[in-house]
Parts: sequence; C-alpha cells; structure tokens
Amino acid sequence: MQPAGIEINGITKSFGGRRVLEPVSLTVAPGRMATLLGPSGCGKTTLLRIIAGLEHADGGTVTIGGDAPAVARAAKAIGFVPQAPALLPWRTVRQNAELLRQLNRRPTPDGPDPVELLTSVGLEGYLDAHPHELSGGMQQRVSLVRAFAIGPRVLLMDEPFAALDELTRADMRHLLAQLSDRTGASVVFVTHSLAEAVFLSDQVAVMSARPGRIVARVPIGLARPRLPELEDDPGFFALETELRHRLHEGSRR
Repeated sequence: MQPAGIEINGITKSFGGRRVLEPVSLTVAPGRMATLLGPSGCGKTTLLRIIAGLEHADGGTVTIGGDAPAVARAAKAIGFVPQAPALLPWRTVRQNAELLRQLNRRPTPDGPDPVELLTSVGLEGYLDAHPHELSGGMQQRVSLVRAFAIGPRVLLMDEPFAALDELTRADMRHLLAQLSDRTGASVVFVTHSLAEAVFLSDQVAVMSARPGRIVARVPIGLARPRLPELEDDPGFFALETELRHRLHEGSRR
C-alpha cells in the first residue's frame, strides 16, 4: 500500500462532562512521522484512538487518505501498536508476527514478509520461541514486525517503548526508524521522551496539559536515514532543548 496523509480538523472530546481535548488540528503528510508530545493526561492517547476510529470525537473530523477512519480500518490500512506487546503466549515468534496477516485473510499480502522483518530486527534465532522466552525489548520487536507486516498505510503507536529500560528503548527507536524508512508508512507516535520525539519525527506536536490542545508544532529537519550517532549531534540537543521549553510553556497555560 502507498502511505496515506492524515488530516485532523478541530477534534474535541469530553468524558463525563470533563473536557479532554480542545479543538485539535494537525496534518501528517504521506510517508511522514508526527509525534504527539505532552504531559500525562493531556489526551494524546485519546486523540490517537480517535484517529484509529476506536473512539468517537464530539466534534471535528479525521480523514486518512481522504477517507473516514472507519473506512480506512475496513480496508486494513491502519496498524496500531499499543504500549504492551500483547503477544499470544501459545504462539511462537513467527506465528505472532504473522497473526494480523492471517486475520486479514489477504491472499497476497501487501506488507513485507514477516520472517524477513524478524531477521532484520535480530530475531532470526528466535522464530520458534514463545513470548515467555523473550525479553521485553524482544517482545516489542515482534509487536513492531506484526504491525509492519500487514503493509499499513498509517501506523499509530501509543508509547510502545515506555516500559523498557533506557538502553533498550534507544535500540528500539533506532529499529523503528529503520523499519519506517523501509516501509514508508505514515506514522503518528505518542511519547513522553524528548529523545524519541527528535530522533523519529518529521514534526512534533507539543500538547498542553488537560484539556489538551496543540501549543506548538516543531519541525524536525534532521536528515534521513537517522543513524544512532545523530543523538550526539549538537543540533539534536538543540531540538531537545526547544521541545523541553515548549512543554514547560504548555504546562503553564
């Protein structure tokens, strides 16, 4: 599948009379990655679920390649990666990676071969292992491969590395950058990590404390491919500093 652009226009949401999202608007160009960065409880995950068609907005619209999220979901154009890997314990690594392709029942899947992807992320020796035999980082690699293997036009990721230690988390963002460059899917990524936001993104949407709204859009003009040594570049640190200041400004509003 070709990547799809995402248009978010004036999305609002309340729960139990409490406003969670003020009007939020954001454009993600096809094949680009946008990160939602903001304090806990600001509505990042709610917005991601609205984009995925898993939650209804009170107002505003979302389109994916010109279609409503429900249409994009029916066309199997959306991949969703939650915080926990959610692997089936009775299936092997290979079987978990192939799960979504099997559920989608596509005779000729559009995505890359799952075993080839597993090999590319260093799991070639674990194809027949079960989830309990893997570390947390290895389980999350399987989760990423499973999502990319269906060839999604859009990939939505809800803090997928939050439970990992810092070294593993750095490895995972490097792997995600490689997979994103390889497959070309449009990505919306939720995180609290400044380093993840800078390393992965083409733009970062900084959100305020609840009720969430976008208080800054910061373009990330770093060259691709994004290699690990980029994190030692002064320009990388400058962007981290800018995002930190934007976050502090947003939390005071």
